[in-house]
Amino acid sequence: MMNLKETLILVFAMGAVILFCRVFPFLFFRRGETTSPRKKAFPRKAFPRKVFLEFIERTVPPVAMTVLAFNAIGSSFLNETRDGFLVLAASVITALIHLWKRNALISISAGTAVYMILQKVII
Repeated sequence: MMNLKETLILVFAMGAVILFCRVFPFLFFRRGETTSPRKKAFPRKAFPRKVFLEFIERTVPPVAMTVLAFNAIGSSFLNETRDGFLVLAASVITALIHLWKRNALISISAGTAVYMILQKVII
């Protein structure tokens, strides 16, 4: 059991992390436009930031989805082998339908339906 001092330290630490996560995008992605004439004389170079943001926009979503997919498949094998194979089968179906239709909503819905059907049929 934690005492009051340890609890308060944890609460403030978690609050600081959450605040940083909320404020970070505004600090990092601000435009830098001001009304000061001195600032207008020395405009900020936007090109490197634009290239960096385009790179992030292109790479982060597929990387995040890949990590989540491997995490889901790997953790399902840790629980029970049968569950792992059900998740793996549903993942393969989801990938194949997505390659065929190129529609995330259809492929995710079909993969979820396949997983639920397999889970009810293979008990």
